[in-house]
Amino acid sequence: MIQHSALSPQHFLNWNEIDDVLLDMDGTLLDRHFDNFFFEEELPRRYAALHGLQLEESRNTLMAMYSSVERELAWTDLNYWTQRVGIDVVALHRELDHMIGFLPGAEDFLRYLHLLGKRVTIVTNAHEAGVSVKVAKTGLDRHVDRIVNAFEVGYLKMRPEYWPSCARLLGFDPTRTLYMDDDEGCLIAAKQFGVAHLIHSAKSSSQLPPTPLAQFVSVTGFSSLLNGRPAI
Repeated sequence: MIQHSALSPQHFLNWNEIDDVLLDMDGTLLDRHFDNFFFEEELPRRYAALHGLQLEESRNTLMAMYSSVERELAWTDLNYWTQRVGIDVVALHRELDHMIGFLPGAEDFLRYLHLLGKRVTIVTNAHEAGVSVKVAKTGLDRHVDRIVNAFEVGYLKMRPEYWPSCARLLGFDPTRTLYMDDDEGCLIAAKQFGVAHLIHSAKSSSQLPPTPLAQFVSVTGFSSLLNGRPAI
C-alpha cells in the first residue's frame, strides 16, 4: 500500500459520511514532546537522584518498569507510577506544564470540525490526573464534546476489547466514524472493530521527524484534513 505523508485530492474526506470524530490526545492534538521528555528524561533524572543511580541506569530501570505493564491500564496510571517510583508524578506534571501545548494546526482543525457540526470526542489512554493537568493548561475541553480516558472504558485503545466497550459508551456507529491517532496498535485495533475512516498522525512530536505508516493514510499536519479550506 502506498504511503501518504498528506491527503492528496482523491483522499479528501467526505465529511457527509462522518458523524463522529474520535481524536487521540497526546501525539495527535497535543505535542508528544512533553510526554517523551517527561518519561524518558525528567522522571529518570529524578529517580536517579532519589536512588543514587547514574542517569542511564535509572532510565533503563524505568523503561523496564514501563514495559512490564505495557498494554495494561497501569501503563498510564499516574497514581500507580507515583507509588511505584516514589515520586509524585502528578505534581511533577504540574511543575512542567509549561511544556504542554497543541501541535501546529490542531486548534484550527478542532474549530473546523465544530463548524461542520461533527460530534468530537477525545479518546485517550492517558490517566484522568494527567488529562486534568493538560486541560487546565490548554483549554482543550472547550473544543470538544467529551473527553474519555481509558479508565472509563476499562482498557487501553490498542486492546481489541476497548472498541466495543467505547462504542457502547459513546453510541457511535463505526461505519460513520473517523478516528485519528499516532499509535499504530490503536489504529489496528480500531480497524479490526470496523471503524471506517482512519488517519495516522505521523508528526507526533515537534522535536522528532515524521514517522509515516504504510497501512494507513499518514498526515504530518492538519491542513490536508480541511479539504482545501484555509485555516480558521
